[in-house]
Amino acid sequence: MAAFIIGIIALAAGILVALNLKKLKKSSYAKNTSGTYTESETKPYAKFSWIPLVAGVLVFIIATVSSCYTSIETGHTGVVTIFGRVENYTLDAGIHVKAPWQTVVQMDNRVQKATINLECFSSDIQEVSCKYTMNYQINKANAQEIYRSVGIDYYDTVITPNVAESVKTIMAHYTAENLVGNRDSLASEIEVLLGEQLKKYNIEVVSTAIEDMDFTDEFTNAVEAKQVAVQNKLKATTEQEQKTMEAQQAAERAKIEASAAAEVAQIKAEAEAEVAKIQAQANLEVAKLQADATEYAGEKEAAKNKAISEELTEELLRYYLIQQWDGKYPETYVGSEGVANIILNSGNKE
Repeated sequence: MAAFIIGIIALAAGILVALNLKKLKKSSYAKNTSGTYTESETKPYAKFSWIPLVAGVLVFIIATVSSCYTSIETGHTGVVTIFGRVENYTLDAGIHVKAPWQTVVQMDNRVQKATINLECFSSDIQEVSCKYTMNYQINKANAQEIYRSVGIDYYDTVITPNVAESVKTIMAHYTAENLVGNRDSLASEIEVLLGEQLKKYNIEVVSTAIEDMDFTDEFTNAVEAKQVAVQNKLKATTEQEQKTMEAQQAAERAKIEASAAAEVAQIKAEAEAEVAKIQAQANLEVAKLQADATEYAGEKEAAKNKAISEELTEELLRYYLIQQWDGKYPETYVGSEGVANIILNSGNKE
């Protein structure tokens, strides 16, 4: 639209200049025969009056034609206005034809990043310095509504105050100690609340993050001291549990060893009893075998003696007697009446 206005101004200026050139007169004096001077007026510039007129028309045409086209950059949405009044449609990226008196305002519809440093307070009145980052994007289908209700400077007008309000509101629900331990849930709650607030202005929250949280030195030192105490307690508890576990393991090992020793003793006793039983059984079997052998030997000797006695004759007895005689005569003999008589040197010789 600015080019169109410039074209109108150029056209008007050309017309005015042309008119002035046509009206512009030049006086001249000529000496007559009587010796006096006669004044005459001429318009020497009238013949050049078409030049500014044509120039104005050309500038007007060029400006008008250039005002009929607009180019929307990639990642932007064009909002059309006519003398400040916002139209109910938008232009996408590319080249578009428009009326010369229309103005197009380009609004960035890409995902943008905002980083805000805030000073907040926890529920226990601890000061917290927070660095909050948000990725956001305008709703390009309603870009004209954002321009109409907020304007092109929506970041400072809408986003910054709503981010500060949402972060401070959610952080006030947590103690300073819980802020550190519940950072994920804290970020989620802030994102939900902030999304609801910015949705009213056709601004979408893509993602958020708490990049940094810092506390006062006094609180930080107190937290560190508490952590040290907790670690020491945990260490002592762990050591005690280790000792208890070792004692239980030792008692269990002793119980297992005693049980194993009892089982070994029982097995040994049972084995010895079994060995004794087997040995006694073996001895019984041996004694039986020996008895059977003795009985068999006696029976054999008796049978032998019986057989000998049945075959024994007087000549055989005399033979055996001779075989057993050592060549000495007896010194005594038994008579018929059982009286022992002494044989005195009856002539036997050694």
